[in-house]
Amino acid sequence: MSELIQTQQREDIFEIVLNRPEKRNAINREMLAGLDTAVSQANRTPNLRAVLVRGEGAAFSAGIDVSALLGLAQEYGPHWQTRMHAITDEFQGVLTRLERLELPTIALLHGYCLGLALELALACDIRLAADGTRLGLPETRLGIIPDVGGTTRLTRLVGPGRAKELIFTGRQFDAENAARWGIVNQVVPADELLNQAEALVGELRQAAPLAVGMAKRVIDGLADIDRGLMLEGWAQSELFKTEDFMEGAQAFMMKRPPEFKGR
Repeated sequence: MSELIQTQQREDIFEIVLNRPEKRNAINREMLAGLDTAVSQANRTPNLRAVLVRGEGAAFSAGIDVSALLGLAQEYGPHWQTRMHAITDEFQGVLTRLERLELPTIALLHGYCLGLALELALACDIRLAADGTRLGLPETRLGIIPDVGGTTRLTRLVGPGRAKELIFTGRQFDAENAARWGIVNQVVPADELLNQAEALVGELRQAAPLAVGMAKRVIDGLADIDRGLMLEGWAQSELFKTEDFMEGAQAFMMKRPPEFKGR
């Protein structure tokens, strides 16, 4: 497994740790592959009651490493834009496998939780956030959309009206608003984040594990996640071909305002 993703088991708790603190845990392809391996490991580990997902350092994660987006041409060839369905499927598949673990999954958020990082958190069952955490899905400011389940799962949580506001604007919002809108379950002091997660696991231990797993399947089955992911992939495959995406990505790397032209 990549050193950028670490795992540890403490009795019946399995921890998945984003471990790239010097880059605020910005997610690159190596981290995504390591996350997938960690999810598979959790799925094979017996007698677990919960999986915790957290980040080392000052932030849960600042989101995708934008340089990884610009490197897609090197990895997939000069016509990589025509393969966006397949590329999106790879990213979506990792978070979908996390979401479909029968174990309860709890994301512990602090610092920043943006873009792909928030999509990762949304694929978990429960989200706890430290005071001062900043969240957001800024993809439209790059000329694309949240396509790794963010559009689908955020809408499932908060409804179309709020999801449109947050995705259309790409704005950041604080943990207190996230709790008020139902995006996070609870906001706690930063030094109590892990303790609160462990207290929640203590409550889960009082419930029958098979019943918890079946309840998760039923609740998740009420939403048509697969259709949402398919629509996200279709939309993103079109957007990656646009001039606006290239402008947005370059503007982000150069730390300047983008000049979108609608083409």
